[in-house]
Amino acid sequence: MAIDPRVALQSFTAALEEHLAAASSRRGDNDPAVEAAFSSIMETFEAYEDALYDSYGEVTPLVIYDETEDDDEERDEQEDDYDDVADPFDDDLEIEEK
Repeated sequence: MAIDPRVALQSFTAALEEHLAAASSRRGDNDPAVEAAFSSIMETFEAYEDALYDSYGEVTPLVIYDETEDDDEERDEQEDDYDDVADPFDDDLEIEEK
């Protein structure tokens, strides 16, 4: 059974308000209340987007920022940089003689 998009939107906006309240009373860099509110935003947004799509075939112009994707991309870039370094022990390495 599909969720009503209006109900999902209300949950999403409530999650945003909870995040604002948690952020304004933050007790340190890793405040569990802020982290929980952050997660709630992600979950309720996904539920809203799914309900919107299921009911009307529409999506929002918003994208959830996923830190793990950035970490994966950064790791891939570092591996690519490593691949660009010449391996002095590579048997296929061509050396030009002068």
